Order: sequence, then structure tokens, then C-alpha cells
Amino acid sequence: MRKLVYYVAVSIDGKIAGPGGEFDFYPEAPDMVEYLRAEFPETMPTHIRPGIGLDGVPNKRFDTVLMGRGTYKPALDAGIASPYAHLRQYVFSTSLGEIADPAVELIAGDPVAAVRELKAVDGEGDIWLCGGGKLAGTLLPEIDELVFKTYPVIAGAGIPVFDGKLAARPFTPVDTRTFSHGGTVITYRPSPQ
Repeated sequence: MRKLVYYVAVSIDGKIAGPGGEFDFYPEAPDMVEYLRAEFPETMPTHIRPGIGLDGVPNKRFDTVLMGRGTYKPALDAGIASPYAHLRQYVFSTSLGEIADPAVELIAGDPVAAVRELKAVDGEGDIWLCGGGKLAGTLLPEIDELVFKTYPVIAGAGIPVFDGKLAARPFTPVDTRTFSHGGTVITYRPSPQ
């Protein structure tokens, strides 16, 4: 069965974006950028892949991406209806009427039931939960792995990594990589209960 992996950038105060969805405050480090491009090439949007040397690079980890409306909206605002055309794309929203691109499927129903169905379908890779915080909060019981790209910055106000009414769920770190600016990529898996 495929895993649901929440792979996301997060500030040290637990925010994935600012109050307006902005994420330009994350400091970059060349060694971290290179690591992420090498290990997670499919997480780079399709329209920027040619400019960063990833055109034609095969997917390494994921074959499917899940987005909440807030995560999908910046692409729409930029005129991009299919931001990850190299992946199967699903947007969870009860407020979007329809999506113009047939490569992106809108799911207005229960996210947990939809994810359970996706996990049971054979695929070439895992399922990437791209964001946002409300969707991650809803899907917390279904998350099989967390990959947090933690940046050494305080975001202040913004969108939390998990939002909503949550029950405590323990995770164990299984891999940590530290980069030149002090940022980390930490992988967590659910702790045995």
C-alpha cells in the first residue's frame, strides 16, 4: 500500500506560510536546494523544472500530489491550472466550483475517505500531501510519514503546519539532515503505540 507523506516547508515556529499564503521569507542555502532537487525532483512545479535543470527528470518518490484550496490558489492566480502536470493532481475544496484543467481532479467530499481509496490503488510512488494546514489536520490520522523542511526563521503570524481540532499523535524522527544555514530536513514516522 502506498504511503501518504506530508512533505512541507515549515518555520521554526510551526508555520508553513504567512497570513496571506506567502512563503518568500524562507532563507535558501545552496546545499539544501541541491539536496531537495536531487531527492524530491517531482516536488518542483512543472513550469519551473526546465529552468532549474529538471526537465525530463523522472519522479523519484511521489506519483500523486494532494493540495488544499489555499495551496492550489497561487498557481491559479498565476494562470497555471495544472502546477504539477508530471503527477496525478487532486485538489480538496468545497468552495471551488470547478477546475479548468482535466488533469486536476477536484474532491469536495470527505478527504479521509478519498485518501484511503488513493492509498489502496496501485501506483508508481507514494502520495505527497503538499498542503495546507487544514487539510493536513484533517488527514493527520492517515499520514504515514512527515518530511519537514525546517528553515531557521520565525514566521510570526501565518498558516500552521496542522490546523483544526487534533488528537495527539506521536512520531519518531528517523532521519535528520542539517544544511549550511542551519535548516534541516527531518523525516518522522508514526511511533509504535
